Amino acid sequence: MIFNTTNKNKDAEATITEMLGASYSFFKAIKLGGTGSKRMIISAVSPGFMKFMNTVSDANYGNIELRDKGILLHITKGLQNFSWAIPYYQLHTYKTDGFSIHAQGNFVRFKNNKLLQENKKFIEKLIDIKIEYDKQFEFH
Repeated sequence: MIFNTTNKNKDAEATITEMLGASYSFFKAIKLGGTGSKRMIISAVSPGFMKFMNTVSDANYGNIELRDKGILLHITKGLQNFSWAIPYYQLHTYKTDGFSIHAQGNFVRFKNNKLLQENKKFIEKLIDIKIEYDKQFEFH
């Protein structure tokens, strides 16, 4: 589910908090070593997300925020901000020519460049947190 988060919207915040849990507290964020990625360049998106991309040749940027039960993928389009709420149980990541996030029938692919390499530790942390989250649903 994608939300326009350019301006404060209490309904969107409530829905995001219900889906993904509240933002981490200051101390928990420090303990985790940060809960947000640096910005990365978006190289491709699914057809359903084309309306959230810049139409001119400007670079599209995105970053990821960790939550208890999922992630928020923030996309910047000019002066507007959009947030894609993805619960961990729907999240799939792939390392191809870049790094891509797939969920809910859509995807966002990040360009493999210096900005993505700076986020390598964060992406590894994201994958570790997802694995820990999925362990609570293992079959015995």
